[in-house]
Amino acid sequence: MTDPAPTTAAPATPPGRPVLLMLASALAFSLMGVCVKQVGGRIPAAEVVLARAIVSVGLSWWLLQRAGVNPWGRRRGLLILRGAIGTVALLCVYAALALLPLASATVLQYLYPTITALLAWLMLGERIGRRVLLAMLLGWSGVLLVAQPAGLLQGATALPPVAVLIAIGGALFTALAYVSVRSLGSSEHPLVIVFYFPLVALPMSLPLVALDPVLPTPLELLWLVGVGLFTQLGQVTLTRGLTALPAAQATAISYVQVAFAGLWGWLIFGEGLDGWTVAGAALVLAATLLSLRPRPAAAAGR
Repeated sequence: MTDPAPTTAAPATPPGRPVLLMLASALAFSLMGVCVKQVGGRIPAAEVVLARAIVSVGLSWWLLQRAGVNPWGRRRGLLILRGAIGTVALLCVYAALALLPLASATVLQYLYPTITALLAWLMLGERIGRRVLLAMLLGWSGVLLVAQPAGLLQGATALPPVAVLIAIGGALFTALAYVSVRSLGSSEHPLVIVFYFPLVALPMSLPLVALDPVLPTPLELLWLVGVGLFTQLGQVTLTRGLTALPAAQATAISYVQVAFAGLWGWLIFGEGLDGWTVAGAALVLAATLLSLRPRPAAAAGR
């Protein structure tokens, strides 16, 4: 195995490839959501995280060996921190989905693109262009429409404050994970960054599972394997995309995951597609297309 030099950690890619990688990531994570939904909430969040970690560790190790990459990386402290942040984010997201209405949890989770852009500006010095800001605004508006704003207004004040804080925490830790991946991209191979996520998630989730173990049925076990497989695909494509794109642009593209989720809800679970959902999906698509538009050379630093 060889230890990748910083200059080869994020190889040069064709201009449109990082965008396709982010779209592939959104598709993979939406399919992961389908698998999680099939589990039906009977399996505790920590156990789902553990199942994801077990599958992802094995796949990541195989990919690293196949690529001849040193799995331990260079900035190990930050790699471990990124894995811990990602694990906490995942636990928060699953807990929020269990404690809050789906619409409310979704809207709160999708605070993370805005937080990511702000953190990337503060921590990485990435300037936020007007086009990316507009894309984020359109995407956020689309998320609100898909999440049924009328339903959000009814009884919104009755939402459990602790659950709301957990959901906001999930968005914050997701944004921190995205920014850490962007920072690590200058020195680490994408597969190494992906490997550390489940490597850290395993010891973090095991004690929680031991407190409330639930034996999955054979069918649930298959869905849990699917969670791990789609997570691995999503993490690999996400990491490659994030290391080649500014964090704000990359997260603006990720809004398309909402449209994928609406499609699977209609095709697989028989959830109706009303006017709100169609309008929201159109705004999400517009945000994605806007974020893909190449910037003129004169405006590249805007």
